[in-house]
Amino acid sequence: MTSAYHKVRLGHQGKRSVVWAALWRYYFRHRIDASDTVLDLGCGYGDFINHVIAKRRIALDLWPEFVTHIGPGIETLVASLTDLSALEDGTIDYAFASNVVEHVTKDEFASLLACLKTKLSARGRLTLIQPNYRYASAEYFDDYTHISIWSHVSLADFLTANGYEVIEIRPRFLPLTVISRIPVFPPLIGLYLISPFKPLGKQMLLSARAR
Repeated sequence: MTSAYHKVRLGHQGKRSVVWAALWRYYFRHRIDASDTVLDLGCGYGDFINHVIAKRRIALDLWPEFVTHIGPGIETLVASLTDLSALEDGTIDYAFASNVVEHVTKDEFASLLACLKTKLSARGRLTLIQPNYRYASAEYFDDYTHISIWSHVSLADFLTANGYEVIEIRPRFLPLTVISRIPVFPPLIGLYLISPFKPLGKQMLLSARAR
């Protein structure tokens, strides 16, 4: 993505960090071990990886300016999603991408999945957070860089077709626009995550491991 995109569609907002701190506290810290190596694909401003507590943390993005937003002790790679050549094989325990694969073609996504397979450890997994087209069709293409359409069904099928076993599907994980829709109060975010009722829930979460 270009710098212009970040100015127009993805400007830096301090509230986002508060939201991701809550997501780490109430969800991700229960799934990521302190001994893990964690890879954030298309990390943007580093809102996810900056809150992760793990032995090794790696942030990757094609946008060169992302490195100025990454916290100390985190490795940075300026590279495309399909270029994971700088990573050692079999070392990634937890790969993560938030609002990324709708910006690439299905061929590029398949290439990423193939590359990532060689980088994941024996217990490695991939977790994706995405707009769910089934619930966000009206707003999906408000972002002019969206290319591919995904629902929780099609994304799960695509992962399976590309050699992954889907182990978790949450069709309505979060509202589409986290900052404006969820009050920036961590306990409320925690309650939203565990509630069976998901008002405005238009982002999905899927986790998978390589077969």
